[in-house]
Amino acid sequence: MSPRRAHSPFDRLRQTFEEAPLRCDACGYVDDSSEWRVTTSGSRVRYQYCCPTCGALDTRELRLSA
Repeated sequence: MSPRRAHSPFDRLRQTFEEAPLRCDACGYVDDSSEWRVTTSGSRVRYQYCCPTCGALDTRELRLSA
């Protein structure tokens, strides 16, 4: 994976998740080039990774407060 320049704190956090190899808890697959999908709903930022082998989801969520 080529390095990407992170522009926001959320991009930098996603980049941190993607830098480390990810081991799927469901099947044990180790993904060296994991890509996290980021969605937001205003007060929450959700990072999700879908295992390419078994389809299991790994979700990490941040809750934002004022």
